[in-house]
Amino acid sequence: MTGFDDREKAFENKFARDEEVQFKVMARRNRLLGQWAAGKMGLTPEETDSYAREVVQADFEEAGDDDVLRKVVGDLTSAGVETDAATVRQAMDEKLIEARRQLIEGS
Repeated sequence: MTGFDDREKAFENKFARDEEVQFKVMARRNRLLGQWAAGKMGLTPEETDSYAREVVQADFEEAGDDDVLRKVVGDLTSAGVETDAATVRQAMDEKLIEARRQLIEGS
C-alpha cells in the first residue's frame, strides 16, 4: 500500500509544481505584454512598471485570456494606438514564448 501512496503523493507534487510553473509563465507573459503595450502608448518607465502590474492583475478577473485581451486592446485604443484583437493576441503568443524562455533560463 505504501508504494501506491508514494506514487500518488509524487503525482500530486508534480501536479502542484506544474501548476505553479504555469502560473509563473502566465504572469510573466502578462507583464511582458504590459511592457509591450506601454511602449506602444509611449509611457514613462515608471508608468510602464505600473501598467505591467495592472495587466498581470487583470488576468485574475476571469478564467482565460479574454480579460487581459480586453484590457490591453481597450487601453491601446483609448491611447489612440491603432490596434485590434488579432495584433494583441499575436503579441500575447510571442510574449508567452519569451516568458517560457526566461523562466527556463532563470532570468
